Amino acid sequence: MRVLMFGWEFPPHIAGGLGTACYGLTRALAKCDVQVTFVMPHAYGDEDQRFVRVVNASDVETSFGETVETELWEKITFIHVDSNMTPYISPEEFVSESELHRRAGVEVDRRDLWRGRYTFSGKYGANLMEEVARYALVAAQVARDLDGQFDVVHAHDWLTYYAGIAAKRASGKPLVVHMHATEFDRSGENVNQSVYNIERAGMEAADRVIAVSNLTRSIVVEKYGIAPEKVVTVHNAVRFAQSDGTAVERGVDDKIVTFLGRITYQKGPDYFVEASAKVLKKLPNVRFVMAGSGDMLNHVIRRVARLGIADRFHFTGFLKGDDVQKMFSMSDVYVMPSVSEPFGISPLEAMKSNVPVIISKQSGVAEVLDYAVKVDYWDVDAMADAIYALIKYPALSDMFAKKGLEEVTGLKWDNAAAEVKQVYESCL
Repeated sequence: MRVLMFGWEFPPHIAGGLGTACYGLTRALAKCDVQVTFVMPHAYGDEDQRFVRVVNASDVETSFGETVETELWEKITFIHVDSNMTPYISPEEFVSESELHRRAGVEVDRRDLWRGRYTFSGKYGANLMEEVARYALVAAQVARDLDGQFDVVHAHDWLTYYAGIAAKRASGKPLVVHMHATEFDRSGENVNQSVYNIERAGMEAADRVIAVSNLTRSIVVEKYGIAPEKVVTVHNAVRFAQSDGTAVERGVDDKIVTFLGRITYQKGPDYFVEASAKVLKKLPNVRFVMAGSGDMLNHVIRRVARLGIADRFHFTGFLKGDDVQKMFSMSDVYVMPSVSEPFGISPLEAMKSNVPVIISKQSGVAEVLDYAVKVDYWDVDAMADAIYALIKYPALSDMFAKKGLEEVTGLKWDNAAAEVKQVYESCL
């Protein structure tokens, strides 16, 4: 079986769990005799291509004018483009060119708008919506170029849903969309309507929708009105990378409690800070680490200062690759206090490093874990009590670490890939 897959990031260049999940899944699909062509906006050339063929969308030349693109263009109403494309123009240069054309009152044939190549940033910046639109038109071109060389289209997360729709229209092949996180997870009830519209359009156009947890599946059905029979739950997993066996020097005798993830509303970093302050009133020999970056970072730093715990609190910035494993190897407890977490791979990574974990009940991963302490994200007293117990009572900590490692060993990408392959087959 051959799959044309669209993603936004792929290791080693990642911003979060999406790239990690795509890597684990594609490696495992290769073992299931599924050949994956993975298209991404901006490939760096150092991606692991032993199990997947990576296509750099920035290298693809598009030629606007096909009926598919014309119809798609009418659907993409959240953006207005009024300038020519020049080969390999950067996002910043495009904005400048667009403004010059607008001021000059230059009229352009819309069929020329997207002809040529566009160098995607592949980031999550101010031009994100524009890149989503451009990516969709590149996807149609890729689908035509690979005519007859794939059986199914698979699109990961909302950033690639229009790309998936375009590829389906250009090829006539069935579309599977993967919902890793909904807009309700990211923004609560204050959803970005443009993102919501893309998510809903992608799921409505899809032949099947894969949700990473039953929690996410219920949101897809109830909040987006997608037919329940079309939505399948396939839980994520964790990949056991080979360790070089090198011991990591901690440098301190204190216990270390770690938060690792985006410092955003969705991940609940402020609740971690409040629980930390409560723990430090009883246990002074503890250090708290917040590893990550995000729009709440300054707010969290200020709160730590006001609580008077800055000497016990450390901010590492965004970690990836080996640095993540080093952080887990130094940790005594890992906490994921997410307000809304579709799944959550990081607790699995902590557990495979023999670290006991505390997770919020509002996370999809809570569906598959028995040996993790589960608390409501808002209950900072319960969170503090759990941290205190795992630090104060070594026997309890050792039990959760040992049983957790045994449990997480069974959560393999091979099993998830087999389920995803069944989803593909149900579309054919």
